[in-house]
Amino acid sequence: MNILALDTSMGACSAAVLRAGDARRLEALQVEMPRGHAEALMPMVDEVLAEAEIGASELDLIAATVGPGSFTGMRIAIAAARGLALVTSAKLFGTDSLSVMARAALLAGADPQGPFAVAVDARRGMLYLGLFDETAAKMDGPLLIAPDDAAAMLPKNLALAVGSGAGALAESASARGLSVGATLETLQPSAAALAEIAHERGETCEVLRPLYLRPPDAKPQAPTLERR
Repeated sequence: MNILALDTSMGACSAAVLRAGDARRLEALQVEMPRGHAEALMPMVDEVLAEAEIGASELDLIAATVGPGSFTGMRIAIAAARGLALVTSAKLFGTDSLSVMARAALLAGADPQGPFAVAVDARRGMLYLGLFDETAAKMDGPLLIAPDDAAAMLPKNLALAVGSGAGALAESASARGLSVGATLETLQPSAAALAEIAHERGETCEVLRPLYLRPPDAKPQAPTLERR
């Protein structure tokens, strides 16, 4: 099976190709960037396909993170996945960005020894929160939640948090008498981790839709009455 994975949901842009046959092979690119994902993604796709020595027509599955994350960013990977699936007849797979980060944390060397949290700064004093067991299997989330409320729902044996909101979560946990270590605070979702998840789950979906946990900041302007 040939899998293309795409992520543009947060502060990085990444693409990966997993050739999951007899000769397993993974090619991945990831660049941290606050913006510019739309311009960067397709050249990265071309590069990883070339490195994997396959054409787009040979793809069996195209995976994308669906959020939570940047309103604009998450739609870029989803739109690219939809478009590529249309022209290649590949199947689609999507999962949340926090599950991908949990897997990425393990690939980066985190050793939670029990349940751990993925906490991402969602601005305005809020976190995107996901809880996972030591194998990165989801226990709860994704949630949009205040740090104090997040700390109140942590399992007593949870001792590790990763992501840009890990420090805020650890501070709130400490106020409740819990000891939670914050690490990998620059962690981003990874297309390489997403490709591994897509292969292991063996699932497909008909449509990819963004996962919004809060309404957009931009609101349509109210119509104004013209004076005569």
